[in-house]
Amino acid sequence: MENGGACTPQIRQVLLLFVLLGMSQAVSETGSFSVAEEMQSGSFVGNLAKDLGLKVRELSSRGAQVVSKDKKQHLQLDINNGDLLLSETLDREELCGSTEPCVLYFQVLMKNPTQFLQIELQVRDINDHSPVFLEKEMLLEIPENSPVGAVFLLESAKDLDVGINAVKSYTISSNSHFHIKMRVNPDNRKYPELVLDKALDYEEQPELSFILTALDGGSPPRSGTALVKVMVVDVNDNSPEFQQAFYEVEILENSILGSLVVTVSAWDLDSGTNGELSYTFSHASEDIHKTFEIHQKSGEITLRAPLDFESIESYSMIIQATDGGGLFGKSTVRIQVMDVNDNAPEITVSSITSPIPENTPETVVMVFSIQDIDSGENGRIVCSIPEDLPFVLKSSVENYYTLETERPLDRESRAEYNISITATDLGTPRLKTEYKITVRVSDVNDNAPAFTQTSYTLFVRENNSPALHIGSVSATDRDSGTNAQVTYSLLPLQDTHMPLASLVSINADNGHLFALRSLDYEALQAFEFRVGATDRGSPALSSEALVRVLVLDANDNSPFVLYPLQNGSAPCTELVPRAAEPGYLVTKVVAVDGDSGQNAWLSFQLLKATEPGLFGVWAHNGEVRTARLLSERDAAKHRLLVLVKDNGEPPRSATATLHVLLVDGFSQPYLPLPEAAPAQAQADSLTVYLVVALASVSSLFLFSVLLFVAVRLCRRRRAASVGRCSVPEGPFPGHLMDVSGTGTLSQSYRYEAI
Repeated sequence: MENGGACTPQIRQVLLLFVLLGMSQAVSETGSFSVAEEMQSGSFVGNLAKDLGLKVRELSSRGAQVVSKDKKQHLQLDINNGDLLLSETLDREELCGSTEPCVLYFQVLMKNPTQFLQIELQVRDINDHSPVFLEKEMLLEIPENSPVGAVFLLESAKDLDVGINAVKSYTISSNSHFHIKMRVNPDNRKYPELVLDKALDYEEQPELSFILTALDGGSPPRSGTALVKVMVVDVNDNSPEFQQAFYEVEILENSILGSLVVTVSAWDLDSGTNGELSYTFSHASEDIHKTFEIHQKSGEITLRAPLDFESIESYSMIIQATDGGGLFGKSTVRIQVMDVNDNAPEITVSSITSPIPENTPETVVMVFSIQDIDSGENGRIVCSIPEDLPFVLKSSVENYYTLETERPLDRESRAEYNISITATDLGTPRLKTEYKITVRVSDVNDNAPAFTQTSYTLFVRENNSPALHIGSVSATDRDSGTNAQVTYSLLPLQDTHMPLASLVSINADNGHLFALRSLDYEALQAFEFRVGATDRGSPALSSEALVRVLVLDANDNSPFVLYPLQNGSAPCTELVPRAAEPGYLVTKVVAVDGDSGQNAWLSFQLLKATEPGLFGVWAHNGEVRTARLLSERDAAKHRLLVLVKDNGEPPRSATATLHVLLVDGFSQPYLPLPEAAPAQAQADSLTVYLVVALASVSSLFLFSVLLFVAVRLCRRRRAASVGRCSVPEGPFPGHLMDVSGTGTLSQSYRYEAI
């Protein structure tokens, strides 16, 4: 048993050796085929039986089949006719990438006996890919000083195709500075190079751009493009230059630390870092570094430590300006230290007088002295005050001065002065000291009170209540204190007949005026007096003003009928012939009103008549006229009641009664008797009576007119003496007639009797 088990491995090794020997003989035959990529599945590749010298029956009988190492069946064998066909569409770039040639290896397995036939399938490339640039935009930075002919490498385009279908050439769009040159790598790849044909100038054209095109060798050729931007880089080809080769400045020894001494300035025609300058001291001494410092960017030299003219009078230094590329320029700076006047004058006050009374000339206000511890011109002093002030400085011995008034002062014009006394030395620069003093001016009673108006006109309506405030007067005094306190009083009248003390009074403190009793316009239409304003200064000053008081009329008088008389005596009868036409003047009612203005504008109205419609009264003048023709049927006796009304508020009125007798003629007896006609003697006596009556009425009427005119003239003369005439304001009402405020009797009216 053990011997048998040990023999089994040996038998297997012998059998494997024979199989390997048989297989080495089976794969000894090889077939080669080729096919273009991208052919459709089922496309004919070649006839296996014909190419390998086999019979078609043998392929079928021996069970021939195609096998592949990658387990992908790219080919299939038709055992009926020995044709090799594509199982799928082949993509050369996917199968082989950039490997050329692209060869796929297959085996054909045949049984009885076992035999392997080696098959090589070459996949041919077609131009199915365009060149592609990995970067669609290329950026090149080329210095402006690059020589003509300089070469610059560009990114090459990638084409998945191989052989003749790969990238073949490059071109660029037209430009005047570059052309394209192709290089071939050892791996046979082509790449473009940019060759400079014309020198670049950053200042002229800082940027260029063009199109780079890659073409393959296919038919038709395919292409790809990319944008190339060339940025011209500025180079450091200019050295810094200072505006001045030599700077000379002066600085005062008392300049404060950090103050600017001088600013040096240089420029560089380059740009970027090549044009950025930095300033430094070059080979400067320790004193310069301790005393001054320079700003690297701005070139400002500032003071770092105090200066002392007595120790060092001047400094000289070299300033270096260096650009970013290392080029530099130099300039020399000389700083001269100037001695200064560093002590200001001093003012010492001995005495001050304030306030000073106004109107006093040449008053000493202040005594002071000045000094300056400097020497020479720095110790000489000039003292001054503003020129627009009424003061003057007078010099005394040993730098003593007095401040005095130049002219009398007026407190009312200016009560206070702010004076600046300036002491200035003659050093360089000049130092000065100011001493400010406030001088007040005390008041003197030199201004009388002044009324706001030279005359006042006050209006008071009659029938006022006693102690009524009718107005005020006001006066001001430009002085101050008690000199400006004003007291008011009534001044005595030259006309001693007017009892002023019983008419008005005045408040001594505020100037308010009061009416002491009720005023009557009809008795006193206006009056005037003078008021005085006196201050409380010493001596006291005063002024006066005129006050006119005008009494305004109130409607406190009813109309008074002058004709016909209404005194209760025997009535006056007006005779009217029966033959009178319409509009015949029967009589005229004459009335007056003691008021004035519109309060005296009268209107007339017929209130009652024995026979309405027969007579009418004119509203404006009181004329009674017939309204229609008279007839025999009209009654002989008529009684008329006429209303006379003024235009006041509220209106006042009076009535007048008229008796009218209708007669056939004026020769008819006054009262005809119903009996038989009287004797001739009786008729004559009646006629005499009638004539006497008419004469009496005419005389009474004429007397009334004369009395009315006399009253009007008297009132006008009184109004003229007061200096003011009362005139009604505003237009007359349409239904009224202006009768001068006294009644209704017109000057053009003439009473006629036959």
